[in-house]
Amino acid sequence: MSSVMHRRKSGTAVPAELRPGHDRAGDNEQHEGSTTSAGVVAPRWWVQYATRVLITDAAAIYIAVFTAYVIRFDADGSARVGGSFAPSYLVVSIVLMWAWIAALVVGRSQDRRVVGTGPAEYQRVVSWTWRLFATVAVIAYLLRMDIGRGYLAIALPLGLGLLLVGRLFWRHWLRRRRAHGGAQFKVLVVGHRAKAEIFARDLQDKTEAGFGVVGLCVPESETGPDTVAGVPVLGAMTDAASIAQRLGVDAVTVVGSDSMTSETVRTLGWDLEGTGIDLALTVALRDVAGPRVITRPVNGLPLVYVDEPHFTGFKYVMKTLFDFVGALLITLVLSPVLVAIALLVKFTSPGAIFYRQERIGVGGKTFGMLKFRSMVADAHLRLDEVLAAEGIEEVGLFYKPKNDPRVTKVGRVLRKYSLDELPQLFNVLLGTMSLVGPRPQIDREVALYDRKAHRRLLVKPGLTGLWQTSGRSELSPEEGIRMDVYYVENWTLIGDVMILLRTARAVVASDGAY
Repeated sequence: MSSVMHRRKSGTAVPAELRPGHDRAGDNEQHEGSTTSAGVVAPRWWVQYATRVLITDAAAIYIAVFTAYVIRFDADGSARVGGSFAPSYLVVSIVLMWAWIAALVVGRSQDRRVVGTGPAEYQRVVSWTWRLFATVAVIAYLLRMDIGRGYLAIALPLGLGLLLVGRLFWRHWLRRRRAHGGAQFKVLVVGHRAKAEIFARDLQDKTEAGFGVVGLCVPESETGPDTVAGVPVLGAMTDAASIAQRLGVDAVTVVGSDSMTSETVRTLGWDLEGTGIDLALTVALRDVAGPRVITRPVNGLPLVYVDEPHFTGFKYVMKTLFDFVGALLITLVLSPVLVAIALLVKFTSPGAIFYRQERIGVGGKTFGMLKFRSMVADAHLRLDEVLAAEGIEEVGLFYKPKNDPRVTKVGRVLRKYSLDELPQLFNVLLGTMSLVGPRPQIDREVALYDRKAHRRLLVKPGLTGLWQTSGRSELSPEEGIRMDVYYVENWTLIGDVMILLRTARAVVASDGAY
């Protein structure tokens, strides 16, 4: 989706119940362009949010830079950079701090269209931080400055870590607000009725994205006094600009723009100029992430290319390295927990500590997946008995009985918090699994795959994945497959880190686990 930004004219009269700054759940933040009782124009919610993020960023950078300074040099400010040009490290620290803040602002890492959901916000923080330190290295080389490597080696990772933690905190804060109806982008949807309905329902299902549909504009032949997906039809597409200004929306979204004439969309853009209302266009692409989409203008027409997904190359080498180092560190940190669980399994139920099950991995190859044994020793021989008790003739995709009599008392606790999965860290170290990826399935489940589901086998199966952070066993098989295929085709290293962090939260909450 691309958008065109404008500036809103003040003084537009907007009904209180439809005013974009109005919060049905008690949020008193006003909307820029809305007028308070004192006649003062108040800022939009995202202005206040960006200010809070900027303050947190500045604090993180200050702590990182001056921690590096204090650790490496005397606090009296006498330490100087070596080389031909030798300013004091105190001056270098101050300049570095302000340049870092400026880089994040120039990189639009606080842009309202990237905060709150998706990896783009984190990618911009990481990307512009690396650019800044690369620039510092080039400047130091050109000016023959010998900046201490230890100083930079402390400031960079500490600052980046604190920045990402701060962004994560504000993201959770924003999602809580959105879950209660606050901090919403008010959207007017324009397009044919059928496509507008699908889009409106998608936005209603994704409350964390913060889009609230206030109305629809459809072709004149499809207008009527009724509603679509619980959203009122407010008029024809030709009246969209005037309706948007009257309601004071934040954006007008054109769905199925490929089925509308370019002149209609262009005219709508002209009508919105100077109003401060964004114009967003959707294309008929689903489950395709931004890095795979390239837009190229051809004779005034935006031509959208979609890169084919790649499953080999440098980024997969980096993923393998990340998996090994990450699994090794996690195993070392959790080694006391692993030992304690092993002892519990050993002394509370007869049988082996570990359970090794044949699963299907990358390329359809079979491997032995390890788990702490959470069932009685002969559980695999009683599967047909459990299926018959539940009235099921055969195993389906993502099948997992809720009340399995084969599970031991300790095993039930291990499953609730996914602790039985921890031995798969050894599978990651052996290279048969990844930290993040589609969950591996047994051959009876893989036999039910269609062409879409088979794409799960293009990458290594994971200890955790999108399904485990989005409801786990409560998801329908279709939704689980869709999430796994999306991950396979669009994964990024930062996305893996986000999934691991979300997994820790999902495990503690034990959502959808049994």
